[in-house]
Amino acid sequence: MGINLETNIGKLKLKNPVLVASGTFGYAKEFESLMDLTKLGGIVTKTLTVKPRLGNPPPRIVETPSGLLNAIGLQNVGVDAFIKEKLPYLKKLKVPIIASVMGYSAEEFVRCVDTLEKAGGIDGFELNLSCPNVPYGSATAKNRARMFAHDERLIEEVVRATRKWTAKTLIAKLGPDVSDIGKMAKAAEAAGADAVSLINTFIAMVIDVKSRRPVLANKTGGLSGPCIRPIAVAMTWEAAKNVKIPVIGIGGIMDAKDALEFLIAGASAIQVGTANFMNPSASTEILQGIGDFMKKEKIKTLKEIIGSLRA
Repeated sequence: MGINLETNIGKLKLKNPVLVASGTFGYAKEFESLMDLTKLGGIVTKTLTVKPRLGNPPPRIVETPSGLLNAIGLQNVGVDAFIKEKLPYLKKLKVPIIASVMGYSAEEFVRCVDTLEKAGGIDGFELNLSCPNVPYGSATAKNRARMFAHDERLIEEVVRATRKWTAKTLIAKLGPDVSDIGKMAKAAEAAGADAVSLINTFIAMVIDVKSRRPVLANKTGGLSGPCIRPIAVAMTWEAAKNVKIPVIGIGGIMDAKDALEFLIAGASAIQVGTANFMNPSASTEILQGIGDFMKKEKIKTLKEIIGSLRA
């Protein structure tokens, strides 16, 4: 039986719902010898900023039961070097490329989007409003401001500002540490986002009991992996109930069953993140597993699964 795995994210028509998450897949070329990149529904780039970032000092990754803490700090080559050094390879893949961008202000988000728009070759933008490992409001922690994803007014400000500079699919990436994820998703929708993606990582800490110091040089990091998945599924469900735009589910997806939970909860697509560190082929195996499930259950289209949670 033939099955249809197509799904729409704003103006993007994806051949399947499996994307790779920002920050877990490098600039894709690192994976070309390990898997068939052309099978992916889409690639979300490592988050880009106007200027290059070295990121936080090491150590900046530590494992924890059923999870991973990272405090990379958005290390990246900067938007100009990305266009010159990384984008030509990505263009050749014939896979939708979604650029993850971040700024310390709405103006910096706009600069990233505008620069990438002029370069061409980008199919959509994911606004990283919720990275827990960088200061906001300024390039230094001394002038730390509220995370964009913590305030619906700040979400609206960034989405509205960037919306004016692109007609391409615009995705707002939301964080988990809010009291009402539905309200944050609605703010993004009202400001012109074509979709929301969630969740980003949780602020967390691991302590070396012998030295009585945090293991990470940054003290805290973003917690990801299977330990956050049930929370991510619930928040995906909550967001999907509150908006008409597509929701992209993220958080601890390790296999096809995990991905199907998000789709049933209302996600139109999913992103595979931490699993890429353990198994570089995780995303394509998850895609195969979704297809196998649909064949076994005699489901013809992905639309029959999306939002099919029963009361």
